[in-house]
Amino acid sequence: MPTMPTTDTPTPATHPGCCLCALHSRRLFTGLLAAVGVAALAAPVAAQDGLQADVGKTSRMTRLVPAEQLEAAAAQQYQQMLREAAAQRALGPADHPQVVRLRAIAQRITPHAVPWNSRARQWQWEVNLLGSPQVNAFCMPGGKIAFYFGILQKLQLNDDEVASIMGHEAAHALREHARARMAKTAATRIGAGLLSSLFGLGGVGDAVLNMGGQLLTLRFSREDETEADLVGMDLAARAGYDPAASVTLWQKMMAAGKGAPPEFMSTHPAGETRIRDIQDKLPKVQPLYARADKPARRFAPPAARSTG
Repeated sequence: MPTMPTTDTPTPATHPGCCLCALHSRRLFTGLLAAVGVAALAAPVAAQDGLQADVGKTSRMTRLVPAEQLEAAAAQQYQQMLREAAAQRALGPADHPQVVRLRAIAQRITPHAVPWNSRARQWQWEVNLLGSPQVNAFCMPGGKIAFYFGILQKLQLNDDEVASIMGHEAAHALREHARARMAKTAATRIGAGLLSSLFGLGGVGDAVLNMGGQLLTLRFSREDETEADLVGMDLAARAGYDPAASVTLWQKMMAAGKGAPPEFMSTHPAGETRIRDIQDKLPKVQPLYARADKPARRFAPPAARSTG
């Protein structure tokens, strides 16, 4: 486990029988009606700002796999992973500066998740840090997030870039990409009808356990990655983090991949086209960022490793 440093960085009263007060009340009431009317007219526009209109519906294939059971399998595997990391003294403690950082960023991002997936209202979000040099991060179904120490240290990520990764990974869970990929894979192997019957009959034990075992090795499609980029930028911007950091993040990732590509890029392919796609959508999320409350505290990345 790489060394994880311990420091880083009133409304007026009215009087019965008073004409002036009665007139004031009528005007106040009329004004309130007008305000409500304007708000009602503006509501549909506000609901469609950001990138929600750019993202379609979730795949119909997700219906073949029960969300509750997939999330339970994910939680089971996540807890097992944490136990193994703790046994190897590779699980960041709650007071570690980078754990504090990750959880502070998550606390700003996750409240904006529900509009993307109503199930997120009941998710028990978790964020942990694994003491591994891998340049990687992920979010399992149900909001189980993990960052590897290597991605924070090697790429020297600022908070906006961390928020970009976290938003992107959370987006995979919110858009239920893992659920859809597993459904497609299973339907191809045994047939959609048989898969549906399997779950309908409640014979899900082995199937769910097998699904949990696949969650860390899934490769998402290019369409999944594009959706995650868009939703991730939207989430980060609403949370008060600069969505333009998605560009600098992928530039750093590509630079890190000139030698041996980092593990993150094996499941999140990057390229100039991806960066251009992100840049094309920035004008839609910059207004969200401009009016969002900004973080009161900023954090520093872990100290870079010496190359000497």
